[in-house]
Amino acid sequence: MADRSISGLTEEEALEFHAQFKTTFTAFLLIAAFAHALVWIWKPWF
Repeated sequence: MADRSISGLTEEEALEFHAQFKTTFTAFLLIAAFAHALVWIWKPWF
């Protein structure tokens, strides 16, 4: 049986999850930054 951590994932599964998490989090940040830029262009908030 593979060694599992507190999360219940093996090291290989944890690395795979982390890689996917980084990808989706980066995409989320880019979309959020783009949305903020569009709102800033439309109506600056200072």
